[in-house]
Amino acid sequence: MASATTPSLEEQLCFDLYAASRAVTNAYRPVLRELGLTYPQYLVMLVLWEHGTCTVRDLADVLRLDHGTLTPLLRRMEANGVVTRRRADLDERFVEVALTESGEAMRRHASRIHCDMKDLLGLTPDEFGALQATLRLLTERATPAP
Repeated sequence: MASATTPSLEEQLCFDLYAASRAVTNAYRPVLRELGLTYPQYLVMLVLWEHGTCTVRDLADVLRLDHGTLTPLLRRMEANGVVTRRRADLDERFVEVALTESGEAMRRHASRIHCDMKDLLGLTPDEFGALQATLRLLTERATPAP
């Protein structure tokens, strides 16, 4: 039996964040399946659509992923024909990731996916903005200083 001083699962912010993250990620799954993307691959695509060609290091920093997670993900994306990876001309220590024509063509789906997910969540624009601000603040405070 649990001690009276042991916080219950319902009192744990970490569980609420975990459950919410899984629920939102699962909501993306059907629409991303149509594009042949997983949720993490979709995040890579969003960065590339916004910034163009990026190094693996830049992608890792923006997405807060380590290289060990990102490299196999990019390898699968390259095998599926949505990105290319190549050594940078100026410094071969860096690998650059770029969209293929097929990857670029997927961009037209981005606005629809974004709007569909916002509609699914049923948040007003103010609620959406407040939630996003709170999550960003939480991430900032929970991230160790360099």
